[in-house]
Amino acid sequence: MMKHMCCHGSGGALYGLGFLGALFYYLTTATSLLGGILGVIKALLWPAFLVYGVQKYLGM
Repeated sequence: MMKHMCCHGSGGALYGLGFLGALFYYLTTATSLLGGILGVIKALLWPAFLVYGVQKYLGM
């Protein structure tokens, strides 16, 4: 028998809002096309930067 697992998806919503906020920030501060492209990449990877910074701060 298979058990049904239910996920609420709140993590996806949080990531989505963070992505939109980061994308808006990076694109409005970009001064060139390359800066805009890097801004999109940074907006996609912001959770990795956040986790790295927290671990660096905590000395892990």
